[in-house]
Amino acid sequence: MSTWYLLLVLLVGVERLAELIVARRNARWSLAKGGRVFGRGHYPWMVALHTGLLAGCLLEAGLADRPFVPAVGWPMLALVVAAQALRWWCITSLGPQWNTEVIVVPGLALVTRGPYRLRWLRHPNYVAVAVEGAALPLVHGAWMTAVVFTVLNAALMVVRIRCENTALASLAREPGGAAAGEAAA
Repeated sequence: MSTWYLLLVLLVGVERLAELIVARRNARWSLAKGGRVFGRGHYPWMVALHTGLLAGCLLEAGLADRPFVPAVGWPMLALVVAAQALRWWCITSLGPQWNTEVIVVPGLALVTRGPYRLRWLRHPNYVAVAVEGAALPLVHGAWMTAVVFTVLNAALMVVRIRCENTALASLAREPGGAAAGEAAA
């Protein structure tokens, strides 16, 4: 495994820590405004899966001595960068309503700016997660990690999206209207 790939995976790890800092700040804001948390049961599995992605990238690339194949690695690196850009567009568009947990605040309007203005793409952050989860391992040939993450993430996203849709629907039925947009992964 190359040193630059190790640095790339570590940078993605640092980005995840930055997300957690933003999420904790936003959770305090949401809870102070009467926000309700949904789906606590699946959240630890999500944390474990994302941690496993980073560990799997390093372990498979290192232990299996996966090579960097430029014809695959460079396009996958471009997808990783694009996924990060989409993720932070989601985070900034949702502002304090973004979180790694599903927390919705009664009475807030549904976010319809940024990538959330695209009616046909209801969960743009999860597109970023799926792309990154496949592309990051493939930058350095860790195809088993890419496959395992993709399959497990797809199963988890079924649970997560159902949870979010239920949370948003329950708040839309309350007096005062719609809830916040997607809580990101």
